[in-house]
Amino acid sequence: MAERAGRRVPPRSIGDRGIIGDLETAALVARDGTIDYLCWPALDSPTIFADLLDDGKGGGFWLAPRLADARRLQLYLPDTNVLVTRWMAQAGSAEVIDLMPHPDAVGTLGGRCVIRRVTVTQGTVGFDARCAPRFDYAREVPRVEAAGRTARFVGAGLAMRLHASMPLVAGEGEGGGEAAADFTLAAGDSAWFVLGDDSLAAPDAEAVDAAVEATARAWRGWLGHASYKGRWREQVLRSALALKLLTSARHGSIAAAATFALPEATGAGRNWDYRATWIRDASFTVYAFMRLGFVDEAEHFRRWAGERVMQADEEHPIRVMYAIDGSEAADERELDHLAGHAGSRPVRIGNAAHAQTQLDIFGELLDSTYLSNKYGAAMSHAGWQHVRGIVDFVIAHWQEPDAGIWEMRGAPRHFLHSRVMCWVALDRAIRLAKKRSLPAPLVAWAEARDAIVADVWANFRHPVHGYFVQERGGTALDAALLMLPLVRFVSSTDPVWLRTLDAIGEQLRDDGLVYRYRDDDGLEGGEGAFTTCTFWYAECLARAGRLEEAQLMLEKGIAYGNHLGLFAEELDRRGEALGNFPQALTHLAFISAAYFLDRRLDPGYRPNWQP
Repeated sequence: MAERAGRRVPPRSIGDRGIIGDLETAALVARDGTIDYLCWPALDSPTIFADLLDDGKGGGFWLAPRLADARRLQLYLPDTNVLVTRWMAQAGSAEVIDLMPHPDAVGTLGGRCVIRRVTVTQGTVGFDARCAPRFDYAREVPRVEAAGRTARFVGAGLAMRLHASMPLVAGEGEGGGEAAADFTLAAGDSAWFVLGDDSLAAPDAEAVDAAVEATARAWRGWLGHASYKGRWREQVLRSALALKLLTSARHGSIAAAATFALPEATGAGRNWDYRATWIRDASFTVYAFMRLGFVDEAEHFRRWAGERVMQADEEHPIRVMYAIDGSEAADERELDHLAGHAGSRPVRIGNAAHAQTQLDIFGELLDSTYLSNKYGAAMSHAGWQHVRGIVDFVIAHWQEPDAGIWEMRGAPRHFLHSRVMCWVALDRAIRLAKKRSLPAPLVAWAEARDAIVADVWANFRHPVHGYFVQERGGTALDAALLMLPLVRFVSSTDPVWLRTLDAIGEQLRDDGLVYRYRDDDGLEGGEGAFTTCTFWYAECLARAGRLEEAQLMLEKGIAYGNHLGLFAEELDRRGEALGNFPQALTHLAFISAAYFLDRRLDPGYRPNWQP
């Protein structure tokens, strides 16, 4: 049967998509040519397309050729975030280029928008196109006004305009609120659609072509600043491009993922909103961008994080996460009218974890501060006073339980990872004070730092086997322990650490997949393997000198990416994507692992013990 617009054959998995964006928001484009996810105008704004979360109700932009038994392929124009979806069949072939103009290319069309340009490459092919936005998380069906080659979608608080190279008609599909086109192209012919704000003027073909070319040129220009020349270069640079799409050009923050409410386990209720910036990601972000040569991005994020520190005080402490613009993250709510991806309810927006106590964030924050000051601009006097305030807070609270890195929603516990990251906060503050000759009570800080070390070695080890464990007095393991050698708390070849690494491999690794933990976390259902942990594990193997095993683990991790090299948050037993997508932390962990393993495989490698 030929594919028709709006019909999905076969059903799509979470990872069966590419991402496009303009550094303010991002859209997902499936391999069948459907844009089924887009928040507008910002990444954390309500959706206008959300069929990803409720097929047929959430809204989408369908564009498909009438080609029987077509093979579908998807790729990016080299070194860009310009996506190409292809259909290849006996009767003909076609491709659509999807993009959002890069900020440096917006002037070619006069505003922000989504561009879809379709071209027939063989034969004569008919197409169905249907644009059916659903505003405000699909709670509003807009009124449609179609005239000639333009259609307007008008809602209570939002209006958008669709321009096309062919006539558009107001559709009569289910629920109305759509514009449609039915057209045929011969080999070499093209058609285009441009969806943007209501003020967007109608472009011509030359302007659309210019926007495509300028956007590709802008992405290639940005990627040209990359200094990484090592192994896995193509995959590393694709991760850099994905991370850049999750980065706000206006604010410098980076979203944890582009999406919300995609299930970590189908039907289990583990559906969270990741369209916010976690302080935890600070050190990973700064490290990854600096290592690849993107110093401006690292500095922009450091300034964003620094502003959060400068605004914090005793009554308003540093939060676990923030909205992309730096304001307080949204409270958690459920959208009962949406069925959820694959029927996985509830669909949540906002995230209740923003009110949790997670003591590890101070370590990641000061680690990023140390890195930025080591390789970038020196800290101001006022900034240092705020750092001292953070250190005082850590000294006063490091012995307390918290929700931990995995944001457990049960009673607070004494997690080893949180304890170690408190050590990182003190250690990096001491190093920074010495490096920049900054005033500080170094003796008191060092005493507190060393007290944490003593506590960890005395209270966070297995009573029988002696390896490190997830929490004080416990016996369970946690993949977050893989951070211990990565933050230099313990030598990567220490016998106790090697026993811990072996235990993680035996208990948390499963055929190349690495799980965060195996114990009950108080939430409904199980969860998948955590992709970030796969790359942490590979890097730990490399640092332990187990290079052949590390290289194989890294390659397995790369293979778990989708057809475009994008990583989801988690994986099921078949290696299929689960959770929000694409996930920044996994791409950051992959860059770190690939960077270190590439250096370690160099015959001239010499260890460097500077954090």
